[in-house]
Amino acid sequence: MNTSHAAALLAVPLAALLAACTPNKPTAEAPRPVRTAEIRYDAAREANRYVGTVRARHEVDQAFRVGGKVVQRKVDVGQTVREGDVLAVLDDADYRLAVEAAQQQLTAATTQARQAESDRQRLNALKADGSVSDSDDEKAHSGARTAEATAQAQARNLELARNRLNYTVLRAPRSGVVTAVKFEVGQVVAEGLPIVSIAAEGEPEIVVDVPEDHLANFTKGKFKASLASAPGESFDVVLREMSPEAVPQTRTFRARLKPVSTRRLPLGATATLVAERPTAQTTVAAIPAAAITQNNGKPAVWAVRRATGTDAFALVEMVPVTVHGFRNDDVLLSGLPAGTLVVTAGVQKMAPGLKVALSGADRAVEVSQAAR
Repeated sequence: MNTSHAAALLAVPLAALLAACTPNKPTAEAPRPVRTAEIRYDAAREANRYVGTVRARHEVDQAFRVGGKVVQRKVDVGQTVREGDVLAVLDDADYRLAVEAAQQQLTAATTQARQAESDRQRLNALKADGSVSDSDDEKAHSGARTAEATAQAQARNLELARNRLNYTVLRAPRSGVVTAVKFEVGQVVAEGLPIVSIAAEGEPEIVVDVPEDHLANFTKGKFKASLASAPGESFDVVLREMSPEAVPQTRTFRARLKPVSTRRLPLGATATLVAERPTAQTTVAAIPAAAITQNNGKPAVWAVRRATGTDAFALVEMVPVTVHGFRNDDVLLSGLPAGTLVVTAGVQKMAPGLKVALSGADRAVEVSQAAR
């Protein structure tokens, strides 16, 4: 075997050995998609939430002005009524008898008044020739006046009896919707007992109870409200009335707020009121609370910065921040330059220098920041 052939044979195992010892070239890891939020500063605001109820500004309890047994019920809860509509009727038999009795008493009193006046006139004629004394003449005049007064009093009694007969029919004093019915046919109701509530639909309000420790700042806030049936649709409301004294049972103060614009609100609906007011002059940024993590026991966030070159990905780094408070699902913080993008989802999977992929909207924000 010649020398060249031996060298070739030795070269083959050596190449195989070197190939086995050479590590494989690592494959590039794909950038991790992330969701981000831009840091935007605004004046710090304190927000409080209250749960209230939609009520009518004008709601009146209706009651019979006389007592008796209910024989007809004309309305149900939720029914719309107009002014003058019949709500309920009482048994009026006793009141009709009272009208008849008053009529008979008036007839008797009127007859007596005419008789007394006739007697006075006759005595007055006899007085001229001295046949009647002054004392008898005065008695005749007094009797005539008394009988006339009695007749007038009986006329008023008849009018009162007729009014009480009319009161056996309960009518709506104004148009609105029936919000409560507290009686049934056959029930005996007392005079003045509230049995029907009617609310005017034209001026709905939101009624909330404010704790005493919120009272000083409540009137300084700006208010937005939403209904439980449409939580995503908020609308502006303004404070119309604040009770000057606390409700004895709850020790809270009742506030009534009305919509700024004409808006139809279903009576009785549950409403959420958000009261915001500026606090100190500190400016803060609001981002989702899920973006907050910790570094050595202190709050921090993962900030996104553009990688060098023309790569379409970005890198993340942990940056400490100052937390000023929480508002609903957001955290209020400071310590980052305005316009910084921070990771808001999957922060537990982040690591320093990790490549992340931005959405189209986030890349547009990055481009606009670079242009500035």
